[in-house]
Amino acid sequence: MNIKNRQFLLAQRPVGAPTRETFDFTEIELGEPGPKQILVKNEYLSIDPAMRGWMNDAKSYIPPVGIGEVMRALGVGRVVASQHPDFKEGDYVNGALGVQDYFLGEPRGFYKVDPDQAPLPRYLSALGMTGMTAYFALLAVGEPKAGETVVISGAAGAVGSVAGQIAKIKGCRVVGIAGGADKCRFLTEKLGFDAAIDYKNEELAAALKRDCPKGVDVYFDNVGGDILDAVLSRISVGARVVICGAISQYNNKDAIKGPANYLSLLVNRARMQGMVVTDYVARYPEAMQEMAGWLQSGQLKSKEDIVEGLETFPETLMKLFTGGNFGKLVLKV
Repeated sequence: MNIKNRQFLLAQRPVGAPTRETFDFTEIELGEPGPKQILVKNEYLSIDPAMRGWMNDAKSYIPPVGIGEVMRALGVGRVVASQHPDFKEGDYVNGALGVQDYFLGEPRGFYKVDPDQAPLPRYLSALGMTGMTAYFALLAVGEPKAGETVVISGAAGAVGSVAGQIAKIKGCRVVGIAGGADKCRFLTEKLGFDAAIDYKNEELAAALKRDCPKGVDVYFDNVGGDILDAVLSRISVGARVVICGAISQYNNKDAIKGPANYLSLLVNRARMQGMVVTDYVARYPEAMQEMAGWLQSGQLKSKEDIVEGLETFPETLMKLFTGGNFGKLVLKV
């Protein structure tokens, strides 16, 4: 069995934004799986802001992608051949498949998913790492209580849109920050947010004052930079600031811009805490069960932005940093 496998390899470490030149697009022939290995036909790949961090040769929660290695990506696909006792041909799996047509190797950390229970892309959004991130960042780190005001940046994005809906389920007042009238309308009309701030067309400080008259109890930050500073000026006593991401800073060529307004944490006896989803692996099953229930009952909606064609990967990745995606960005292989 000789299978042609197209792959994107990391060719160089980008300074600033990655481009097509950051990667080598190659094709190799694959053989059969060896002992304890599986061969997976990749169907959908998750395109995530974290990918930008994985390209840097820097200490992080996960080793960087090596030069000449297949670009790391989570995905879902179908097992087409197996020498592993836990996986058989025809199983659908979720795991680190890489930006390629097929995965061949040991299924470390892979788990089975059921395409009859939910569409496959949903296992990369609300029922995947995205959903787990939103769930644990909000509930375990943000600890919202009913009646509190929760503000979410990047609110129309993959994690933010789910986190905001969970906050509504928990009885909070939810204010989303997003770029553009369409995204803001989506938050209030489709997802039930109480208010949405268009940071591209509104003065943020004034809008926060209008929509958070009693202050901000939980700030779920996906963006960093100026938006973080603006929200810090509105936090209430005992507020919790969850640092889930900082997409405004990932492609900086200069030093990352830290919060200039951090003394607000002192004045308000507030805390700011980082969150990495892999710390909660042992609790994924309980979260997935609760999220699946919310999806089924219609309390939680999941929006996927699906782009077709493996060959579009570099341009598709860049949509994340220009705000070009609407919902969870997924690449259909």
